[in-house]
Amino acid sequence: MSGNEGLGSEIRVVLVGVGAIGGEISKLILRRRGIRIVGAIDPNKAGRDLGEVIGLGKPLGITVLKSTDELKARAEIAIHATTSFLDKAYPQIADLIKRGLNVISTCEELSYPYIVSEEISKSLDEMAKRHGVTILGTGVNPGFLMDTLIITLTAMCQDIERISAERVIDAAKRRPPFQVKIGAGLSVDEFNKKMVRGEIAGHVGLKQSIAMIADALGLRLDEIIEEPAEPVIAGREIKSNFITVKPGSVAGLSQKAHGVINEKDFITLTFKAYIGAPEEYDSIIIEGTPMIREKIAPCIHGDMATAAIIVNMIPRVLNVKPGLKTMKDMQIPSAIMGDVRALLRGRKHER
Repeated sequence: MSGNEGLGSEIRVVLVGVGAIGGEISKLILRRRGIRIVGAIDPNKAGRDLGEVIGLGKPLGITVLKSTDELKARAEIAIHATTSFLDKAYPQIADLIKRGLNVISTCEELSYPYIVSEEISKSLDEMAKRHGVTILGTGVNPGFLMDTLIITLTAMCQDIERISAERVIDAAKRRPPFQVKIGAGLSVDEFNKKMVRGEIAGHVGLKQSIAMIADALGLRLDEIIEEPAEPVIAGREIKSNFITVKPGSVAGLSQKAHGVINEKDFITLTFKAYIGAPEEYDSIIIEGTPMIREKIAPCIHGDMATAAIIVNMIPRVLNVKPGLKTMKDMQIPSAIMGDVRALLRGRKHER
């Protein structure tokens, strides 16, 4: 057998949210074999051609819709990229489930939703099983670098005493909205006021990553402590293409979270994103037998890696039993260089 013989019809995907991340995901899907976009939904971009929205410079013949009520195309899976927060994502994902769609979401809190809301998690799981679909929240972080990768590395350990991981990002190399999100260019007083008002929330997902690691290791944590985000202060004038940060002003933020057992930090995750970071990296240290030290430098680009993980998980989501899943429940992730359909064991659900 050669080519695409015997692989069946293409996997049909609906995009829900075509902002920066949704656009990156869209462009990657267009480059893959065995999968195609059949619909796109985003009320802020409704009426426009998807090709125009994601900057292709040519039309795709797919008009972005205002809501799922307008969706006529048959699909198997929805890529959901609208919010970081479970309470906001819940009604949107519930609607997709009821339409018989499997869902992969970039919602950070959905990566391990049980610590956010047992009620919502149970509802999503029961609803997904009832409709014969699978739900997964994932991305680069949370979803891989500070949880799935750590979990995988622990497979080489006989004993573990402590786990720590750190992600450091030079925000000057990231999108302008990300620089604004971390408070770059603000005074310390402005930063603190925005923190109080919830306009700067820090990184979403550290608690989810810690809980997923502990669950995978079969550990019961006494508590998870998430420290408030703290400003990183510029010691000199630094610039991005978008923001100039004066000395003494905020270049970005730093945040930590700890998984505690017997009053000791068993898992510590540190996230730093600021303009002018002298080195970008992702590091993991597992103190145990054997000792493991892993460092990726420069750090993985978040937008590109998130799009890759979302797309690469599509056949794996279609392969597993229905229900609410986390990355620890999934087949080992990998890139897909050939036809996406070749990884399917059988299409559990087609509308």
